[in-house]
Amino acid sequence: MIRTVSYLATLVAVLGLAAADGSALAQGKGKDKDRQEQGDTKGKKEEKPQKAKHVHHNGKDLLGDKIKVNGKHKLHENGKHTAFVNVANGKITGVSVVHADKGPVPVKKYKTTKKMAEAPASGFQTVAFNLAQSYGTQYLGQTWIGYSYYDDWGNEVIYWFPYDMIYDGDTGAVEYIPAY
Repeated sequence: MIRTVSYLATLVAVLGLAAADGSALAQGKGKDKDRQEQGDTKGKKEEKPQKAKHVHHNGKDLLGDKIKVNGKHKLHENGKHTAFVNVANGKITGVSVVHADKGPVPVKKYKTTKKMAEAPASGFQTVAFNLAQSYGTQYLGQTWIGYSYYDDWGNEVIYWFPYDMIYDGDTGAVEYIPAY
């Protein structure tokens, strides 16, 4: 009987301590080590991976007068990537991208009615600003064709051209939906 009372008293004491502290039962092995490591990083700046973004280029401006000469023309360099434009009879027949180490890179074709090459960096543009900017520089219903690839940092690089510069603009083009 004394033994039962002794066990019961010990059990009540342990449960009382656990309930009062709250951490006696909840703390697992190695938790103190994790807390110390967290305390050591308070003075240091944590490096977060950058969010991949869309990089827009005005392909018409990059190409310039080369549109008048048939052949394959170098359009732009981005790190180890080099973009080329194929021109035939004053029209763009395609864009190809080559990585210096890996070779050819897949290129995706987009279409949109928004002029993405002059969009603000934040992606937010008010209607009044948009109309004031675009009045006289583009007509309503203008379609833009973009050729894109992903660079070594995960950014999607897109070259935009007016629809009338492209030989067969709609073939293989998917609707571009900007990621804000």
